[in-house]
Amino acid sequence: MSGHSKWATIKHKKGALDAQRGKLFSRMIKEITLAARDGGNPDMNPRLRTVIESAKEVNMPSDNIKRAIQRGTGELPGVIVEEINYEGYGPGGIAVLVETMTDNRNRITAEVRKIFSRSGGSLGEAGCVSWMFSKKGCIGIKKEQIDEDSLLEIAMEACADDVKTDDAEVYEIITNPGNFLEIKEALKGQKIPMEYEELSMIPQSYIKVEKDLARQVLNLVENLEENDDVSAVYTNADISDEIMAELQG
Repeated sequence: MSGHSKWATIKHKKGALDAQRGKLFSRMIKEITLAARDGGNPDMNPRLRTVIESAKEVNMPSDNIKRAIQRGTGELPGVIVEEINYEGYGPGGIAVLVETMTDNRNRITAEVRKIFSRSGGSLGEAGCVSWMFSKKGCIGIKKEQIDEDSLLEIAMEACADDVKTDDAEVYEIITNPGNFLEIKEALKGQKIPMEYEELSMIPQSYIKVEKDLARQVLNLVENLEENDDVSAVYTNADISDEIMAELQG
């Protein structure tokens, strides 16, 4: 299982715990508002189209989506939300990239710095680790849903970058963000359910971590994700399936 797949799995398990409806909707509204700044028409704004689809998948009411778009385009008043990325090092020197959406830059900077410090890491300067990551679309498909050759054919026809097959249970399609929606539509057209689908930051290489260090890494990631202004956390930590099962058991 690739390091990314593990983190995608953790993220989605965390997402289930994180799914207090109010918190989830609040995060989605920020994402829609930010995306709508580049235009309120989803047909002309791929980022907005992707976020709206995600919001619908968690049953966000259409009125909430509409108001969030209008705040982003300036049709409705509202607080100014900005995207701020933080970079740093976790336990064992792993790279950590934190994406936030906030209306209070000073508050979130102080909170992220405190979480890094308390979890055995350190906040770094802009650019210190972001060069290690590339933005990609990631789609997981249960192996029981389709055979490898059929999935490869669908993915390659839709211009995917790669299909990872090393996980025991899930295929993972990797794509450039521009082809992400096209591949999702191709899978839906074939009635192939997706285990997860997200735009993610994938590291160029991974650092293998053992049990004690893995526990500290998970603690850092979870503490960051619990902050309402944090939208995503990425690392280049590689934790084995065995260690992951033991720590989550």
